[in-house]
Amino acid sequence: MAKLTPREARLRRHRRVRRKVFGTSERPRLNVFRSLNHIYAQIIDDEQGRTLVAASTLDPELRGQLSGLTKTEQAERVGELVAKRALAAGITKVVFDRGGYLYHGRVKALAEGSRKAGLVF
Repeated sequence: MAKLTPREARLRRHRRVRRKVFGTSERPRLNVFRSLNHIYAQIIDDEQGRTLVAASTLDPELRGQLSGLTKTEQAERVGELVAKRALAAGITKVVFDRGGYLYHGRVKALAEGSRKAGLVF
């Protein structure tokens, strides 16, 4: 078997996790995507196939506040923003989908930031 690229390995892990992690109307899925420079978070209702809430480091609301922060600190701010928007939309409980990434570093910071802001998972 040929060696997988890091991207292929992450996508394989993501597909494996997604067999079990499914967002419903009562408990939607908090999805994380991480690129080299940015981090994105979406809250998705998989039953309807709709994104309910989203936030990222590219968000105009956060853009000015992120300069001078580390990427981990930026991820925590994104987590707080997505949680704030979710609570405003009436969403309090979610299932966490780490997207095939390790629960470490920026992914962990985003999760802890959203927990700190009031999301339950």
